[in-house]
Amino acid sequence: MDRRDVLMAGGSLFAARLLPEAAPGATSASTSVLAARPLRTVKIRDVVIGEGRVKTIVPITGTTADEAIAQARVIGGSAQTDVVEFRVDFLDIALDAGKLAALGPKVAAQLNGKPLIVTFRTKAEGGNKTIADADYGALYATLLKAQFADLIDVEMFRSEAVVRRLVAGAHQVGAFIVMSNHDFSGTPPAAELLARLRRQQELGADALKLAMMPRDPSDVLELLRATWEMASRYAERPMMTMSMGGTGVVSRLAGEIFGSAMCFGMIGRASAPGQVEVERLAAVLDIVHRSLTSA
Repeated sequence: MDRRDVLMAGGSLFAARLLPEAAPGATSASTSVLAARPLRTVKIRDVVIGEGRVKTIVPITGTTADEAIAQARVIGGSAQTDVVEFRVDFLDIALDAGKLAALGPKVAAQLNGKPLIVTFRTKAEGGNKTIADADYGALYATLLKAQFADLIDVEMFRSEAVVRRLVAGAHQVGAFIVMSNHDFSGTPPAAELLARLRRQQELGADALKLAMMPRDPSDVLELLRATWEMASRYAERPMMTMSMGGTGVVSRLAGEIFGSAMCFGMIGRASAPGQVEVERLAAVLDIVHRSLTSA
């Protein structure tokens, strides 16, 4: 059994032991933490984010249009995948909004009705391309007009004016906003992580996201503490939080215990360190959910 298998097998036990010290009033085994506060769920077709088992997200990471369409076809046929992310920053045409807008519907058509998140991850937050805030906003505005995205991922630390325009623009065309922050260099204290989640909510996000790189296991605990405090005290919208890399894999597997509603898996190439193959991920998420909801 390799290290990943050990972590996957022991993830929910670790999380259950941590929960009482993370915050007072820990949820009972018969009630999911996602029901601890009333949430404004995000319903896209048959997928409801923020209720029930953690939803799986699998990224499309192709570098050409043909690769992206081929990956979309495979992911669209995956029974374990709930939501698909189109990482457009991987593409060789990533900075050409017109070509992206033309490609997007072709990708969406391969997904068998699965919801699609469109993400341009900037180099500043671990992505593949550098882009000015004004161009970032204009690119997303063009993609929203094409109306193939169910959700778009907007980085919270782009200029506030751009962020607010994108929130308004997405909602105008019936799309949802995942607001995100990524740090590949470390993990701030839980209080700062909590402040970022609350700020995302204040900015009008429909779903909140944090992804942090742990330097050691104590950083994983900081992220989980922040997640639980947000879920139990402040959350009005669903969120996904994750500690990246092998050290952080428990945060992906046991997220439901702490209030995380979505988790990234992979088919083929991962888009971030620590992602688990979606078939294995879904099996663990099922175990955790059954444990939390059984009488």
